[in-house]
Amino acid sequence: MSTMDLEAILKKHAGAKRDALIPILQEVQEAQGYLSREAVTRIGRHLNLPASKIFGVATFYNQFRFTPKGKYHVMLCRGTACHVKGSQKLLDSAVKLLKLKPGETSRDKLFSLEIVACMGACGLGPVVNLNGEFHAAVSSRKFAKIVEDCRQKELEHAQN
Repeated sequence: MSTMDLEAILKKHAGAKRDALIPILQEVQEAQGYLSREAVTRIGRHLNLPASKIFGVATFYNQFRFTPKGKYHVMLCRGTACHVKGSQKLLDSAVKLLKLKPGETSRDKLFSLEIVACMGACGLGPVVNLNGEFHAAVSSRKFAKIVEDCRQKELEHAQN
């Protein structure tokens, strides 16, 4: 996100007070994909709030992220139905396979891992959403295949 984009968002909220913080954060994240340190600082100046306050509010809500998503954004459901169907074991496998903790993005920016509370596909659990594509009844083995397919796609793309 360019500085101009951020300034355009803030201009829409001219004279805004603290009550505009969440909508501003949402708009910035929508435009940039995450909340950068620079954006948090600039929003703080705009609203006359310390960046620490903004960061505190943003970390309270799990909708906000502070690192860019990977090319392959993995959302793993940890809702009750998925939990009962083995999503904890799947999460443990995903962390090990991707070498990421939830909320992180790989150094090569290829993968990011996010835990979500529920995707509304409870009968299909455990569910993984990869860039908007749902995968049902995902086992550790099935997840490894999904990741391998992504990596293979990247290798083929690099060779062409």
